[in-house]
Amino acid sequence: MSKLTIKSGKGELNLKKSQSLVGLKTTTENPAEKEDYVESQVFQNLGGFQVVSLKKEGETIDNSLDKVRMREDVEVGTHVYYAEGSNKPLIATGDIYITFEDGVSEKEQSIVLEEYHLEIIERRSENRILAKVTPQSPNPIKVANMLQQISLVKLAEPDLDTMLDEYEFREPTDDLIGQQWHLNNKGSIPGTNYHIRQGADAKVYDAWRRLGALGSERTVIAVIDNGFDINHPDLRTKVFRPFDLWNQSPNLSIGDPRFTHGTPCASVALAVSNGRGIVGAAPNAMFMPISGTSFSNRATEQMFDYCVENGADIISCSWGTTDPNFNLGSIKSEAITRAATKGRGGKGCIILFATGNDDLDFVNFYAAHPDVIAVGASTSQDTYASYSNRGREVSVVAPSNGDWPILAARASWDEGISWETGVYKFYRDGNDRGPLYKHFGGTSSSTPLAAGVCALILSANPDLTAREVRDILQSTTDKIGAPSEYSGGRSAKYGFGRINADRAVAEALRRLDKQPEPAEVKETISSGQGLFRFDVQRHPSSGWGVQVGVYKDYGNVLIQAEKLQSQFKQPIIVNINELGGATVYKVIVGAFDSVSEAKQLHEKIKAAGISSFPTDLSKLG
Repeated sequence: MSKLTIKSGKGELNLKKSQSLVGLKTTTENPAEKEDYVESQVFQNLGGFQVVSLKKEGETIDNSLDKVRMREDVEVGTHVYYAEGSNKPLIATGDIYITFEDGVSEKEQSIVLEEYHLEIIERRSENRILAKVTPQSPNPIKVANMLQQISLVKLAEPDLDTMLDEYEFREPTDDLIGQQWHLNNKGSIPGTNYHIRQGADAKVYDAWRRLGALGSERTVIAVIDNGFDINHPDLRTKVFRPFDLWNQSPNLSIGDPRFTHGTPCASVALAVSNGRGIVGAAPNAMFMPISGTSFSNRATEQMFDYCVENGADIISCSWGTTDPNFNLGSIKSEAITRAATKGRGGKGCIILFATGNDDLDFVNFYAAHPDVIAVGASTSQDTYASYSNRGREVSVVAPSNGDWPILAARASWDEGISWETGVYKFYRDGNDRGPLYKHFGGTSSSTPLAAGVCALILSANPDLTAREVRDILQSTTDKIGAPSEYSGGRSAKYGFGRINADRAVAEALRRLDKQPEPAEVKETISSGQGLFRFDVQRHPSSGWGVQVGVYKDYGNVLIQAEKLQSQFKQPIIVNINELGGATVYKVIVGAFDSVSEAKQLHEKIKAAGISSFPTDLSKLG
């Protein structure tokens, strides 16, 4: 089996040629018209090619492909590859990202391009170009490999596409969580005897009440996925500027039973409130379906650039990869950064990725991007969902399965979960809730739920930047799980905690009105016992500090003071006051002569994931 080593992303890929699959571009889309040379179609669209197995009749894959290339209905035929240690097919799109060494002139670059019959698509800088192969060029992977050997070329990376994982929890034997408890958990599931934990939800009902609305119709959520049923009654009235990456048109690919994932994902974020069925977290938001997930650099650029150019506010992605062969290279990273900084007229698109369902100690490589909100999953018992990937990049968790499933929209062509009996089932408990819905879960469900909450935040305050929305989402969470699992306010399992839509909307409204941060009376911490050594001095009513919380139990004050003093090496000041007829304790870190010094400390505390704000000590004395 032929092997090649190429540059890809941040490392190298060792590729071996598939002995059964090839990629074709043909003048006919009808599979029946290709029956004389195609054994079966494996993928309808991968990198712009139909991936098929050929009728080889004892011949090698090379000979079979050469014969097929000579057919009038075949425009392009190419080999399919596998990365070493991976079972995911890879195909070269034909584009090659080339970076020349510094000082290589355009004339010298042209000589290199002519040598391999390459055509420039786009010049990105003096030494970076995007080129594509022509009919006279060798295989793009071979071209990139040969280019990499030339002294004038610093980097030659062929654009590759492969299937990405969809983060839906699919195993029929796993406990799934359900219906609308993720919006408002009352402790039980209607129609069942199953007990769930009251309050283990995203507080969406409370956020709606605070807003006095179900969000804004001016907020656009883009969902990048496959299998959108845009005729579903919960989605069809909301579709805005759809786009299909596979056919490069607004006409979405539908009806393939292998692709149904996008429909339930979208419904969790924004299913319309129409008096029947389910409702999403942001029922009034507009829906921009981007169909065609792709590992390809070019497709990644296109999907995120399309969102920016067509008015998406939020981008929800319940897919990705944890395969180390396919980590994120600079081209994909730059595409995501561009959307996160240039979108929304410079305020930035809010981008969310699922952490993944692999029970790993690192997250989906897309979710690890610094401009992304990485969403894990919690359960209907307010516990960690064991499949949800962990890591320092986890931003937040949102309610999903692991105990009882979410109820979500079902694509009309969804065949459901096939059990050994051959009976297709859509509901964990076997209780039929109709043909339009199914039980759903995984980080595939938690991510669009968090996206819907982001839409509510923007509905409250549309002037917020992407960074501010992320900060609000993270700083208003509920810390679930054991306190010992958090360090500096953040956990590898839970991130900053389980999302709380009501607190997030309240903070967005506060920032809109530029009000001072309200006093938050924190509950008693059960571990507030032990020996504490401290020195009490009266502090003058002057200067500036950074307030980190308000407590009603002095035991909590001592615990927090010990942690904060150790972490930030600053004196701790406690302001004793009255709130609602009860004694409360405001905890302030640092004592400075100027507000600028307090702001510097505030940035450090905020970076540690602790909600805080600079405060004027003269107003507290």
